[in-house]
Amino acid sequence: MLISRCITFCSIVICTILFASALSAAPNQEIPTTEPFTGRVVLDGLDAPWGMIWGPEGKLWITERQGKRVVEVDPVTGKKTVLLEIPDVKIGPQHEGVLGLALAPDFGSSSLLFLTYTYLDGEKELQKIVTYKFDSGSKKLTEPKEVISGIPAGNDHQGGRLVFGPDGALYLSKGELGHNQGANRCKQNEAQRLPTAGEIAGKDYSAYVGKVLRLKPDGGIPDDNPTLNGVRSHVFTLGHRNPQGLKFIGERLFSVEQGPSTDDELNLLVSGGNYGWPLIAGYPDDQAYGYINWSAVDGCEKIDGSVYLPPDQPAEKETKWSRKDFKEPVRTFYTMPSAYNFQDAKFGQLAYLGWATIAPSSLDYYPADGPIKAWRNSVIISSLKNGALYRVPLSQDGQQAQGDIIKYFHTPNRYRQVLISPDGKSIYVITDKTGNFLDENGLPSQQPANPGSLFVFEYKGE
Repeated sequence: MLISRCITFCSIVICTILFASALSAAPNQEIPTTEPFTGRVVLDGLDAPWGMIWGPEGKLWITERQGKRVVEVDPVTGKKTVLLEIPDVKIGPQHEGVLGLALAPDFGSSSLLFLTYTYLDGEKELQKIVTYKFDSGSKKLTEPKEVISGIPAGNDHQGGRLVFGPDGALYLSKGELGHNQGANRCKQNEAQRLPTAGEIAGKDYSAYVGKVLRLKPDGGIPDDNPTLNGVRSHVFTLGHRNPQGLKFIGERLFSVEQGPSTDDELNLLVSGGNYGWPLIAGYPDDQAYGYINWSAVDGCEKIDGSVYLPPDQPAEKETKWSRKDFKEPVRTFYTMPSAYNFQDAKFGQLAYLGWATIAPSSLDYYPADGPIKAWRNSVIISSLKNGALYRVPLSQDGQQAQGDIIKYFHTPNRYRQVLISPDGKSIYVITDKTGNFLDENGLPSQQPANPGSLFVFEYKGE
């Protein structure tokens, strides 16, 4: 079940680009930016960094997706220490490997880290969550203990963020593995399929794709998880494409999700909510997206299986699908009219880079009492396509987007995750090792200026 979509110019104004292009830089070299910020490279040479959290003693803990490890980085000096290496990780060019990580809520007493990665069971690709105990003396993560395994995995749209909520539950974002598009076009998209009672009893988690999962820390199903189609499982929400960011803001859980050729989404997740994919992208507005089940088409292996809507291919309108549990996004990047030309020659074979989507990869929250007044009470989102951060101001009650989306700190790179320092004065970004993106001139590039790097942008204002 897939995608299709047209796209045109954005309906939301993007203003104030605070950061121009960056030159290839070695650690501690400055990255050009504008006041009141300075920028520098803290560390380079990371092997496809993917997840980043604050560890003990003010250090950063970072997963290296292809490096099969977790490292500790001093955010001031850039000194790197390997905490863990995992030989049995299945890696790939984009979505497979060591992904998200989260400290246990009681880390001070338990010293437990929760980690998720992909692995092989015979020829079957799967995902698991494992805990490790941190030994502060040896600076090693030891005593692995499996929390849950057998979650479907693949070579596309893996999701993979892990966060603990204030309720003590563990949340994992899961993509729909890119089914019904591109090389996976003949595989059915199951973002709308829910598990049966028999599957849950047999620990068959094959329906856990295109979902956000909610687990007990021991891997069990929380008693207050939603009952969907008469079955209570780990499924918290459904209808997701590739949710790569999760963040609690108080009691509310926000996510960012990559759309097809239009409508990346910022979502507020609620228990049992259905976020529409693949029947709806963004809002149910019939603008530039219609669902085509390529996997059900005879000879699907010979068709294009594109993520945009071919003009000669009939598709289901978004407004045809109506469900009471559907939840609209807080904001999209961006909703485009149907007249948009997806095949702009300027972008050549990388036409998708010209579409008005940003490929959001993570999000963080800038608090209402932070020192950067203009940033207060805002969601900060990292972009893979544009190598930039996007700030989305929130309403006072924190439930709606308010005002224009503002773009910051553009460099010719792919930004994998953003993380704000506890004092609110530093913004850390890790960059992809490889991939396609728009350079400082808005043209396609495959040569990032700072592959596998850690940046910091520091606020120097009053």
